[in-house]
Amino acid sequence: MPFLRRSLPCFFALALALFGNLAGAEDYRIGDLQVVAPWSQQLPPNAPTVAVYFVIRNTGMSDDRLTGVMSPLAAEAQLHEHIGADGMMKMQQVDGMIIPAAGQVRFAPMGNHVMLLGLGDRSQLADGGRFPLTLHFEKAGDVEVQVQVLADPPEGAGMHQHGG
Repeated sequence: MPFLRRSLPCFFALALALFGNLAGAEDYRIGDLQVVAPWSQQLPPNAPTVAVYFVIRNTGMSDDRLTGVMSPLAAEAQLHEHIGADGMMKMQQVDGMIIPAAGQVRFAPMGNHVMLLGLGDRSQLADGGRFPLTLHFEKAGDVEVQVQVLADPPEGAGMHQHGG
């Protein structure tokens, strides 16, 4: 039994380290908010814009608000949503998005997304690349995430077309 008592803490530490590396490898946390799996699709080298997608989960008891985003990759970063207008789906820029208490907001193709305009160094936009994106929240503060660039969207993500 003495061996077991000495080994048990080491076993738990090893299990936590292994589990921690598997769960949430692409998740970021600030306060009660979790930003899950930020990604962007690889685009042609001359693409004028790039969209970023992720999920924000709020495990807290009060709403928070995403008030803005920024990335050194772009001259400008905007929050966009899709709305139905005149029988068509249209994109529009918004100044913020509520992240409901005990809820989530999904940023996905043909839905909410971050649009990066005036792209600078595009070398980070190749498949497998990563680039920083900072999200500004009204209550939780700022969190920097690393956006993974993928040649193909994740299963079920669909495609995102963004015009002018």
